[in-house]
Amino acid sequence: MRGAGEPPFPVAQPAGTGGEACEDARPGPAADTPMGSERTEIRKRQMATTPETPGAAQAQLSTGNRGSNACCFCWCCCCSCSCLTVRNQEEERARRTSHELQAEGIPNCEESPAPTLEEVNAWAQSFDKLMLTPAGRNAFREFLRTEFSEENMLFWMACEELKQESNKSVIEEKARLIYEDYISILSPKEVSLDSRVREVINRNMLEPSQHTFDDAQLQIYTLMHRDSYPRFMNSAIYKDLLQSLSEKSIEA
Repeated sequence: MRGAGEPPFPVAQPAGTGGEACEDARPGPAADTPMGSERTEIRKRQMATTPETPGAAQAQLSTGNRGSNACCFCWCCCCSCSCLTVRNQEEERARRTSHELQAEGIPNCEESPAPTLEEVNAWAQSFDKLMLTPAGRNAFREFLRTEFSEENMLFWMACEELKQESNKSVIEEKARLIYEDYISILSPKEVSLDSRVREVINRNMLEPSQHTFDDAQLQIYTLMHRDSYPRFMNSAIYKDLLQSLSEKSIEA
């Protein structure tokens, strides 16, 4: 017997229309995991790659800059390296500026009559005789210029001029100029002095006098005597002058 209100026979529900059937029909989390994890991983990679791109570009730029500066030290021999070209140009400008600075403020050669044959022959006897005459100093200075060491003669001559002064203010001014031109390490005409002599000069500059640079002058004089004078005697400048005067004396 069926109760009141019950259908005469069982009614079959369509598949997927019931609550439990719908839950069973939907794919569960386990089925969704492989696809979701792959998409999540791809998304993470894209997100990780995107913000790093500007930094990576900057890193590449900085690396490229370092590479361009360091390529001079690389093992490869690149003759067309741009930084080598720039560096060579800068060094050439520095050398040109240095030579221009050396040319500025260099006094003209001393006025003197033309040397005689006897004087030129005397120069070969000793360095002292060469330095005693203006003509000898001029010829020797011309030779020093070819060796880029003319500042030694200029310094020696400046010290000689300082010794002739008696006015205190003039002595102080000339001593300051000599220091700036030939003693200071910043000067392009700096002469080569040892540390002991430099210390003496620094002490003397507290109260400059005519003899502030005596030790330095003697050291430069000795340097020219031992180093430059022998080469001057074998130079074309001296030999040509001697030959010219000898020919003139024969003609006379």
